[in-house]
Amino acid sequence: MANLKEVRNRIVSVGSTMQITSAMKMVSAAKLKRAQDAIVQMRPYAIKLREILENLSSSLDSSEGAFTKQREVKNVLLVVITSNRGLCGGFNANIIKKASLLIRENYKGCNINVITIGKKATDFFKKSNCNLVSSHNELFDALTYARVAPVAEKIMQDFAAGIYDKIELVYNQFKNAAVQLPQNEQFLPVLPPPANPNKKSAATDYIFEPGKAEIVQDIIPRSLKTQLYKALLDSQASEHGARMTAMHKATDNAKEMIRVLKLNYNKARQAAITGEILEIVGGSEALNN
Repeated sequence: MANLKEVRNRIVSVGSTMQITSAMKMVSAAKLKRAQDAIVQMRPYAIKLREILENLSSSLDSSEGAFTKQREVKNVLLVVITSNRGLCGGFNANIIKKASLLIRENYKGCNINVITIGKKATDFFKKSNCNLVSSHNELFDALTYARVAPVAEKIMQDFAAGIYDKIELVYNQFKNAAVQLPQNEQFLPVLPPPANPNKKSAATDYIFEPGKAEIVQDIIPRSLKTQLYKALLDSQASEHGARMTAMHKATDNAKEMIRVLKLNYNKARQAAITGEILEIVGGSEALNN
């Protein structure tokens, strides 16, 4: 058993760690509230705009929109979204595993290109065989639609120019503070709405005002920018939820460790006191004899 000084030092060390994890938990809880409000308010708008986009794309020929063209998939771009910092459980590892699985199974034999948003993804793909096109880790410093829009525009321009045949987003979808769902979501080309066998088919005539070309130039790019922004908001809320949960578990583990260390310390101190008493009694008996 370690001596008393070593156990005391370890109790103090674990206590300091517990204070840090407890403070980080409270900070993440405060940030989570703001991030959760942002994604909850944004999600209905993004979903409805996505529905409009899908319905619009189903009425357009591939020649009428650069973002609806279906090409043979040879060059793939993955936009991988993680966090800039760690200490958030399996948040980053799950996304990296998801992206690696997509590359290995879905796009085997394709030319894989990666854009990373988050230092953890950047650090991983710098060491991989994939072509790291660019990194935009600074977006999470102040996440706004205005800062995300230029990144989405560049991705859309590259797709329209034929540099990429398919683009997917890989990110954590926020469900609640304890649950984050790794997702891969097709960004481009824009897909038509999925067929619903329970829904009666009916031909729909759209009246385009001012016209199809103007709608393609306005609504589709705006919807795609919103889709990327929503993914980043989802990832940000998921990060704070994962970090809050991880720090809560770390604080509980530190409390349990301190309890065990104090128990061991008391046992060691009691054994030392008992040994000293026995020595005194033994010395006293020896003097009496």
